[in-house]
Amino acid sequence: MLYIGVDLGTSAVKLLLMDGAGKVLNIVSREYPLSFPKPGWSEQKPEDWYRESMDGIKELIKDFDKSEVAGISFGGQMHGLVVLDAQDNVIRPAILWNDGRTTKETDYLNQVIGTAKLSEYTANIAFTGFTAPKILWMKENEPELFAKIEKIMLPKDYIAYKLSGVHCTDVSDASGMLLFDVKNRCWSKEMCDICGITTDKLAKIFESYEVVGTVLPEVAAELGIPATCKVIAGAGDNAAAAVGTGTVGDGNCNISLGTSGTIFISSKNFGVDSFNALHAFAHADGKYHLMGCMLSAASCNKWWMDEIIGTKDYAAEQKAIEKLGENHVYFLPYLMGERSPINDPLARGTFIGLTMDSTRADMTQAVLEGVGFALRDSFEVAKALGIKIERTKICGGGAKSPLWKKMIANILNVKVDVIESEEGPALGGAILAAVGCGEYESVEAAAAKLVKIVDTVEPDAELVAKYEERYQQFKEIYPACKELFKKIQ
Repeated sequence: MLYIGVDLGTSAVKLLLMDGAGKVLNIVSREYPLSFPKPGWSEQKPEDWYRESMDGIKELIKDFDKSEVAGISFGGQMHGLVVLDAQDNVIRPAILWNDGRTTKETDYLNQVIGTAKLSEYTANIAFTGFTAPKILWMKENEPELFAKIEKIMLPKDYIAYKLSGVHCTDVSDASGMLLFDVKNRCWSKEMCDICGITTDKLAKIFESYEVVGTVLPEVAAELGIPATCKVIAGAGDNAAAAVGTGTVGDGNCNISLGTSGTIFISSKNFGVDSFNALHAFAHADGKYHLMGCMLSAASCNKWWMDEIIGTKDYAAEQKAIEKLGENHVYFLPYLMGERSPINDPLARGTFIGLTMDSTRADMTQAVLEGVGFALRDSFEVAKALGIKIERTKICGGGAKSPLWKKMIANILNVKVDVIESEEGPALGGAILAAVGCGEYESVEAAAAKLVKIVDTVEPDAELVAKYEERYQQFKEIYPACKELFKKIQ
């Protein structure tokens, strides 16, 4: 049988076709626009997601036996607010995960409601990117539209709804809304009351590997697939990527170098970081995970290369970088503000340490290292909790860079395992579809069979020592700039 994984990203939807043995048969990517109506705002049209997903699926399966398509599942950008009216029409463009307009609402939740209550209700505190502050923003700034809301959904779940007719979500994606009781895997009535909504406006909750329904007859006819094709709930992008890299079960780690950057630690037990610097979410394997998320990772390098230097030849720019651990230029990678662990939407990207002999290569190196150092900030929180991490998997567009992987290994002083098929959330979605269709008995069983390590980047003791010194300097920069960031907004 054949399984489709849909990775609904920020810049494009990536679609992957996998057979039951885990072989990736085809990959298709379709882009859609991203809108920034005001500084710090970030929006997309859900209708664009669905159109490109449908066209992409048609392209994906055109040369294969469509009657063999047994299941479709998802990984997707988290936290985005998708609102539907009584006729299931989209009310307004989706407010995305990297949108920074909700500073006021986030402060209200953290300071007035209080982080202790938020953590009690949801296992997390408020971040500007989360969904609940966006709902409060709509209530305050768009009351007429807010009054029309009948369903609140997440990005990938809108696609699942359009395919199946079921208003659904999964536990991992719901965990990032600040409306979900993570420990008990159910909606938090207290949080709904705070946001002025009722639980019936939220989608039905499923485990990531559970079947929500089958494709609608008109969808099956348009795609040419069986009407028995199952739609499986899927997962938030980081949880789906973790499935795709085999980061399931207890005590495994994955680093994602995508548009955002994450450190993802799977756990069989529920646990909360007492400082709430890391997110405590439900995992796609039926258990839990801790996650540190930075808003700009590979997107920092893309910005630097595309917008500032003006080149698409990323590899050529990295070839000029020779001396690791000796760079005196530093970069704070806070181009969209920052989440873990500083939770500061006003933080900004910053170069520091430039001199007359600083080179273009030094600045490129600083961008890559800055992302690595910021990931280590979350890594340090995990270590402070007593979590011992000696190795990690790695995925995302940035993971295609041998240099960046070497930096990560030495900045964090861990072994970095490279897997055979690094296709991130799309592969995770296809694996969840296979589990949902009964091809494998569990997510862990599927990952154990399908995910293969083909290389390991080992840390070098001399480089580790150099990067330790650099990191100690790096972590002093943000506190020194924090008050200044407030003044320059």
